[in-house]
Amino acid sequence: MLYDKIEPLLPKVQKPARYTGGEVNMCAKDPASIAVRFAFCFPDTYEIGMSHLGMKILYHILNKNPNFYCERVFAPWVDMEKELREHDIPLYSLETFTPVKDFDLVGFTLQYEMSYTNILNMLDLAHIPLTWKERDAANAPFVVCGGPCAFNPEPLHEFVDLFMVGDGEEQILELCEHYNAWKQRGGTREEFLLEMANVNGNYVPRFYESEFSEDGKFLGTKRIRDDVPEVVKKRVIPDLDSADYPDKIIVPFTEIIHDRVMLEIARGCTRGCRFCQAGMLYRPQRERSPEKLLELARKLLSSTGYEEMSLSALSAGDYSHLPELAKKLVEEHGCNRVAVSLPSLRVDSDVSDTLESTQQIRKTGLTFAPEAGTQRLRDAINKGVTEEQLRSTVRDAFSKGWSGVKLYFMIGLPTETDEDLDGIPALAQATLDEYFAIPKEVRQKGLRVTVSASSFVPKPFTPFQWEPQNTIAELQRKQMYLKDKLKMRSVIFNWHEPHLSFLEAAFARGDRRLSAVLLAAFKRGCRFDGWSETFNFDNWMAAFADCGYTCDQFAYHRYDLNDPLPWDIIDCGVTKDFLKREWQKALDAQVSPDCRKQCHNCGMREFCKGVCGK
Repeated sequence: MLYDKIEPLLPKVQKPARYTGGEVNMCAKDPASIAVRFAFCFPDTYEIGMSHLGMKILYHILNKNPNFYCERVFAPWVDMEKELREHDIPLYSLETFTPVKDFDLVGFTLQYEMSYTNILNMLDLAHIPLTWKERDAANAPFVVCGGPCAFNPEPLHEFVDLFMVGDGEEQILELCEHYNAWKQRGGTREEFLLEMANVNGNYVPRFYESEFSEDGKFLGTKRIRDDVPEVVKKRVIPDLDSADYPDKIIVPFTEIIHDRVMLEIARGCTRGCRFCQAGMLYRPQRERSPEKLLELARKLLSSTGYEEMSLSALSAGDYSHLPELAKKLVEEHGCNRVAVSLPSLRVDSDVSDTLESTQQIRKTGLTFAPEAGTQRLRDAINKGVTEEQLRSTVRDAFSKGWSGVKLYFMIGLPTETDEDLDGIPALAQATLDEYFAIPKEVRQKGLRVTVSASSFVPKPFTPFQWEPQNTIAELQRKQMYLKDKLKMRSVIFNWHEPHLSFLEAAFARGDRRLSAVLLAAFKRGCRFDGWSETFNFDNWMAAFADCGYTCDQFAYHRYDLNDPLPWDIIDCGVTKDFLKREWQKALDAQVSPDCRKQCHNCGMREFCKGVCGK
């Protein structure tokens, strides 16, 4: 058994529980009785992958079917990779310690562009050929990908057999069902992929090709055969109450990033922030009913023993039944000291009653996202919140016993000036003022205001998709400018590595030419690029040079509004006309109202046949 070779390695590595499996609620089946085996691969460490809600949902859905077995695979940290390579042990699943190369389907979730080298590294560790052409010749497993980054699949086109675009609950079952039928009747790999290409939501890159001008300008991507779709439409689950959701989840033996029950209360968002890709990709906004959520909470807490649950949504404060749900959760589970936490909140969300309910058990962290320092820039990005709303929200939190808040901002936003940057320390000071305005006998001690500034990355299917990113030098200047301005007592300032954001922008908006760069970077040893201790910017720049490109031409490129875009092959539901209108509104610092108050004809109503706007 493979585990007999793995066990002696565990004392040599950090966090050996990453590699042992056997956790509470892990699915155990007899592989010999299974028709289709699916390796769900997360291209990062165990602690991050086990915190991902999408993996929990799809793991549950596949394993409910007696014919399918979904097993988990995570990227081994560099110490474990070294041991695996030295002892010639292939990458394996945690459920049965089966080599990944022996699975039928190998699926990766694409959550972050800077995990792409980990995908190549995991395939290499699994002894699976990296490109689909090589896998065809070797009759290796099919490699499939989904997740938000699949909406621009082109930088990975050489390495992936099939991209699944949109909500995956139905897609992943259809994939396994089609594979099972194909395996039983026989046929070529291309025949299977052609069949899948004609199932809504699936993009098979081998059936398409991109064109470039002599000077390297992208001219478009077209199908190379008539029996596949010209454009691939995303899949949408219209009703979350009827969508399957796990009633038990795996409980790890080691600490993970989000070590709690997660209740997905809603999917999508109606706010229309112009920088936010998720807000566009996951339209339309859909909610689970309080009754369904209360039922799920009971089952998940009973099956896991967790003492905290998080209410998950892009904008949790906008959930229409939030005060009612929070109150009932606390009433039902407070006797067991179960805390309820909320993710990042809009400062204009009316969450006063909710905070009053949730803080009765245990105060969890409070995070607010003003995003920009001035009203003009907040209006330009369609955030729309005011300083008075921020003051009112933090005042309410401090008066209810909180002493620490986190404020999230972005720098490098389109139309940003130094005056907009000055607004960030001004809002930090306003937050301090609200704390000290509360009488000493009322407020809690230990004031702590954490200000985080991430670098804006233009993303596909947003009104800012045509915009270039700020240069590294400009982002660094802005970071040091803010660092100097935020030297305030009780304020902590954090910022993101601009070199990493530079690469993220290139791969977010890049085209098929980046597949060669990705392969070159992997061969130069790049992996875990999202981790500061392993990120090697020089190797990445050398990889671009190896291929005759520069990162600048992708990250700093300004697309014309009428240019074809690498991701035009995908239809996410929002139209280019809508995005162009929003881009112009951004230049005019004009706010678009919440979709629940006014439909902006983004395209989703027609796309979803009336679901949007109900």
